[in-house]
Amino acid sequence: MTLLKEKIEKLPSLRTTVEAYGLIAKKALGQNFLLDRNITDKIIRLSLGAQKLSDFSGSDVFEVGSGPGGLTRAIFSAEPNHLTVVEMDERCIAIAQDIQSLAPDRMDIINGDALKVDFSTIGHTPRHIISNLPYNVSVPLLFGWLKSMGCFQSLTLMFQKEVADRILAPIKTKDYGRVSILSQLQCSVEKLMDVSPDCFVPAPKVWSSVLLFRPLEKLLTEDQIVKIEKLTQIVFAQRRKMIRQSLKGFATLESAAQKANILLTMRPEEITPQQFLLLAENLL
Repeated sequence: MTLLKEKIEKLPSLRTTVEAYGLIAKKALGQNFLLDRNITDKIIRLSLGAQKLSDFSGSDVFEVGSGPGGLTRAIFSAEPNHLTVVEMDERCIAIAQDIQSLAPDRMDIINGDALKVDFSTIGHTPRHIISNLPYNVSVPLLFGWLKSMGCFQSLTLMFQKEVADRILAPIKTKDYGRVSILSQLQCSVEKLMDVSPDCFVPAPKVWSSVLLFRPLEKLLTEDQIVKIEKLTQIVFAQRRKMIRQSLKGFATLESAAQKANILLTMRPEEITPQQFLLLAENLL
């Protein structure tokens, strides 16, 4: 065991820490605190294993919403070259500072809104983002990171299970939609584990899932992303309609659909991510 790991193991328990700082989860911030060290350690272990890594040495890691610090401890124990924590709730900053004090030169804390932080410009590659995401901003955060996916080696993110199901959804399912398409065009995505509501304080009404995102070899250009977002926004706003109806305002629809091997009688949920990409390139 390294010296840093030994120091982390000597920190007070998460429940003791929460009580000492009087930390109560705020619904307005989408907070559900994960206080089970077995779960936080397992998240890191599974993420590393799926990536065939033994630790995060040589990497810069970012965590959004550190809360009581359980996942922060697990990440830090995996020996990243540097860890940057972004935490909006000032009550949690002191807890993060306790962890930072164990190795001040290897951890930074940003007290701010993660939606306003450009993670792709901080630190050095390889970059990993690991987070028990605040439920109320999980999808906007993901969309932002997907657009700059080439700057990251991996994203290990916890979502409400219903959101994770939408991300992983195949075609011809009710969960398939905009977030499925952009995620699958940019990344290989796999589920690492499901997490019971009982593992959180307070316990949410739904299960959660941890997903691992890794960038595909060929990523979308900025122009392609803009076109995909525009096209999917139009068709999924009318997801029960055939595309000949939802896209009837486009004069070149028939030829564009033909190039993408799409029938005009298809509905959005029947069209693959790659077909959407071809359609967007030829239509917009």
